[in-house]
Amino acid sequence: MEAAAVTSFSSIFPLYSTIRTTPRSSTFLSLRSLTSFPSPLPTSFPHLSSPGNSVSLLNRSLCTATRSHMEPEPPVPPFQGAESFFRNVLGSMETVYLNRNPTAKSVLELVRSVDNDRICYDHLAFRTFGVNGYGIDSMAQFFLDFGYKPREELRFPAKKLRALWFSPPRISHTDTGTGVHGPLPRIFISELLVDQMSPPAQEIIRKYTEISGSGNKHAALASAQGFLTWEKPLYSEFQQLARESEYAAWTLVNGYAVNHVTISTHQLKSHLRNIEMLNQFIEENGFKLNSEGGVLKVSPDGLLLQSSTVADSVSFQFSDGVTESVPCSYIEFAERLVLPQYKNLPDKEVKEYHRRDGFEVGNADKIFESTSKDQLTRRAA
Repeated sequence: MEAAAVTSFSSIFPLYSTIRTTPRSSTFLSLRSLTSFPSPLPTSFPHLSSPGNSVSLLNRSLCTATRSHMEPEPPVPPFQGAESFFRNVLGSMETVYLNRNPTAKSVLELVRSVDNDRICYDHLAFRTFGVNGYGIDSMAQFFLDFGYKPREELRFPAKKLRALWFSPPRISHTDTGTGVHGPLPRIFISELLVDQMSPPAQEIIRKYTEISGSGNKHAALASAQGFLTWEKPLYSEFQQLARESEYAAWTLVNGYAVNHVTISTHQLKSHLRNIEMLNQFIEENGFKLNSEGGVLKVSPDGLLLQSSTVADSVSFQFSDGVTESVPCSYIEFAERLVLPQYKNLPDKEVKEYHRRDGFEVGNADKIFESTSKDQLTRRAA
């Protein structure tokens, strides 16, 4: 997030009207109608109906949240809209991410050099403020419009966070292409539960989301162009948020930027498809990995293995003229093992839906620490 690259969003609002598409299916609501949808939540998800909750309006599809990780993937809906446009937007998000995060760019190039230039993404992740319409819904709508489906909610009480992940729609060709031009990734969107923050922290966050006006309706564009939808904050405000929530401070200066992309290690062709081999390879090439809870994060069922680098730091010029280093983004690695009921399948017959799906709170809680001061300080040591 170099100072020159962080700009007020108001100057490019007109551009969005030229690229915003209308969903082909009436199943997908516009952002405006989504934010005013009056139907109550089903009683099976009462925890989603709390005041100010921005994911409550995704309830129509949340019935899938009870599906076990051990069950096969249900029928996948087809892609909606123009695939080339969607991938180009993802490509713009990726370009902003790589330009701001030299570690991620270097790691991707390093892995590609070993694995014949092809990498598949497991998921992309975003952070949001759960207040004034700036939470999960604001970024999710872009993906819902193109056929993504809400899956499971994850909660992180100690961090005052919750998250929702989305599974991709079906596309006709996935065997070629790399990165955002390969198999469509899952999407992981988290939000800060602003109402649980201290009054001074709430005041800062509400100040900037209110300044943004309708910027939440253009979250995908902000991410693709590398703009904040609000004005740059004061350095003292960033410091105050960082003391209470490093997640909040990160989101204040990074906005809707991609928080991380994740390499799907089991889809690599070389020896690096084993995540422990990949971790060793990354460290041998001079990159620091997030050590919170151990370098390798393992789900209780032993089927989801994850690790990540420590975030890059970038120079950011605050509105009061102060220029300081702030955390930016990182790159993650995920290996999804084959479900027990498919363990006898020949390797060549194993598909993604034969593998462990979803996310794990314990793993994700530690991955969040990739942007923490403790990990960044260790990286600089």
